[in-house]
Amino acid sequence: MKNYDESLIRNHYHKLTMELIRRHITITTMESITSGQIASLITDTEGASSIFAGSVVTYSNQEKIHFGVPSDIIEKYSVYSKETAEAMAKAAGNLFTADVSIGITGTAGNADPNNISSIPGEVYFAIKYKADVSSYFVRIPPQCSRLLTKLACAEEAYEKLVEILK
Repeated sequence: MKNYDESLIRNHYHKLTMELIRRHITITTMESITSGQIASLITDTEGASSIFAGSVVTYSNQEKIHFGVPSDIIEKYSVYSKETAEAMAKAAGNLFTADVSIGITGTAGNADPNNISSIPGEVYFAIKYKADVSSYFVRIPPQCSRLLTKLACAEEAYEKLVEILK
């Protein structure tokens, strides 16, 4: 089982943010499962305001739709899908006009009673960089706290984002 270490994850995001600042690459997020944790990790670094305009936490389906995720995507594929994560990434990028945008959705602990397709630990995220959108699925094993679950999701997104930015 993969070990997620909070201090290491925070260090990864510090390095990422410094690199984004150095390269003048803007970034934004639309987060559900992580409840803004990725945005928080990015903005923990001084100077992040030069590359981070904002973010939205869209915990409910209605808020995802309100901020630009097409309702038919959620209806057809479910809120827990790569298609929804892609739509979230695109919507976030449009809201904040960023070079990079991340959309992330999934079920952290218990099954979601409002979305019968939810399976705890299944996470979908997408990263839009310029015109390209890449989507991913990961299974996060149960963690000892909700915070560590969010950090684990953030680490998975970080690893793919670093690959994309190379």
